[in-house]
Amino acid sequence: MEVQALLITFREVLEALLIVGIITSYLKRVNHTKYTKYVWLGAGLAVLASAGVALLFQVVFTGFAAMGSEMYLKVSIMLVSTILLTQMVFWMAEHSRDMKRNMEGKMDRFITTGNVIGMVIHSFLVVLREGVETVFFFAAITGGNISAAMQGWGAITGVLLAALVSYFFFKGTMRIPLKTFFKVTGAFILLIAAGLLVQAISMLQDLNIIGSVMPHVYDLTWLLPEHPIDYEHYIRDHGVHPLLSGNIGVFLKALFGYSAMPSLEEIVAYIGYFVVISLLINSRHAKKGEPTSADSQTLEPKTKQIM
Repeated sequence: MEVQALLITFREVLEALLIVGIITSYLKRVNHTKYTKYVWLGAGLAVLASAGVALLFQVVFTGFAAMGSEMYLKVSIMLVSTILLTQMVFWMAEHSRDMKRNMEGKMDRFITTGNVIGMVIHSFLVVLREGVETVFFFAAITGGNISAAMQGWGAITGVLLAALVSYFFFKGTMRIPLKTFFKVTGAFILLIAAGLLVQAISMLQDLNIIGSVMPHVYDLTWLLPEHPIDYEHYIRDHGVHPLLSGNIGVFLKALFGYSAMPSLEEIVAYIGYFVVISLLINSRHAKKGEPTSADSQTLEPKTKQIM
């Protein structure tokens, strides 16, 4: 869970900080720093609103648990998170190159009309989107225990890393090819999404909502149990130790959806997910005729360059 939380938090917080940084740096370049406080006001309000969403989400989940329906909510959250994580990766890949120009264009319109409220609302919505997504994804990876993810070392480390990268980026000591950066982090996000999809299917089968043609295609418990309890049961039943610890299995299950005894449907869903992703990527490149050199486009880090 902690590694998932780190990756998700790092990605979401960095996106928010990059956008806010682009806006404030642009305001500085065009000598309108008096508006910077309104941008940060919107961002701060969005952080508070995100905390409120997390609290509300936790209350709702607790209510479902009291009714004995939390498993259905968990499955729903996992399936929706799979879609949102996938959409997030594609959206950022689509808009990373135009992000700077779009933000500057909106700020120009706000400055021209003196629309201070527009600046506050714009920065609020930008940061709130990242915050709400983070809350939802935390609910998916923790099974509803959002506070555990928010207080864990993964989320805290993710925030600190994002802040550190943003600081060096805007200070001009780091060049980040954003398209390549989002491709690399996007690949890990897609692995998390695929893992959530597989876990959701496994839970649906446990609930007997869907059946299975082949419940256990293979059994790798002897090599890598997916949980310490499976490790202990294997020793009890066979008198020998599995080759690898169940703690490793827990880590791989949380990050990639690993299963020591997957059903046929889980395997098909996992492979099918990446087949669909590959088809979507190829289709997008084919429509745009995107050259491979596009990856080299970089958002300049220094204030005088970034604007």
